[in-house]
Amino acid sequence: MELLFLGTGAGIPAKTRNVTSVALKLLEERRSVWLFDCGEATQHQILHTSIKPRKIEKIFITHLHGDHVYGLPGLVSSRSFQGGESCLTIYGPKGIKKYLETVLETTGTHLTYPLIIEEIEEGTVFEDDQFTVTAKSVEHGIPAFGYRVKEKDIPGALEADKLKEIGISPGPVYQKLKNGEVVTLDDGRVIKGPDFIGPAKKGRIIAISGDTKQCESVRELAADADVLVHEATFAKGDREFAGDYFHSTTEQAAETAKQAGVKNLILTHISARYQGDITTELANEAKEVFANSTVAFDFYEFEVKRRS
Repeated sequence: MELLFLGTGAGIPAKTRNVTSVALKLLEERRSVWLFDCGEATQHQILHTSIKPRKIEKIFITHLHGDHVYGLPGLVSSRSFQGGESCLTIYGPKGIKKYLETVLETTGTHLTYPLIIEEIEEGTVFEDDQFTVTAKSVEHGIPAFGYRVKEKDIPGALEADKLKEIGISPGPVYQKLKNGEVVTLDDGRVIKGPDFIGPAKKGRIIAISGDTKQCESVRELAADADVLVHEATFAKGDREFAGDYFHSTTEQAAETAKQAGVKNLILTHISARYQGDITTELANEAKEVFANSTVAFDFYEFEVKRRS
């Protein structure tokens, strides 16, 4: 599981930062990629990576400001030309369906794959046997959501060595025990599967704030997360200015990370006013509050490791 930042700028493209999009690479877990937001030229950014558009399974939109959705029609269209046949599901606030369907209809775009657009409310927006994705409203002046991606715990492995030690050879009985069943052997012994299964591997948690003022919703989304991706449009000295525009500062993002008990904080959605070496200053502002803070840059990758 890896995060790949395709765009880390706020509002408009800058020379060193494209507008917002984050890819969650789940290649080992489900051979697919999820996107969070899809700003203008996201598909151009993808060309510089190993991501294949046909592998994009889901796109989660935080809100409908242009720097988060203008790249969506182009990517959806190009996915057809690049061999996409599997279903693509897009999640977002009310209005995302009208926006995308209007553009596709107006441009006469024909897709070669099923497209599902789900307009969401707060709560669980996706769940299967691997992941749960939860959305919560955040404070950005228009309907906007943050997302919490929780990987479900992975059952422990069957401790085959212990079984061999008590004279149970590999065979169909192993699968039954791995499933947690109670098995009676030919010699009359009763073997309980749970007694021979190692500890479960704890699922990882990723929280993505979207654009927002500092608020309780993000703290709840990020509780005990392995990584929080939080907007930091402004430096800490612009706290009042950030609040007026429903954004956060580096310091506020770090405060949220600390209060939520996250393991790592990655700052993104950086205003174009901050160029070059000043990025280091932004990182230092956050680190003063929360040590494990990083300011993302375009194409920055972060591996979300399993907890030991």
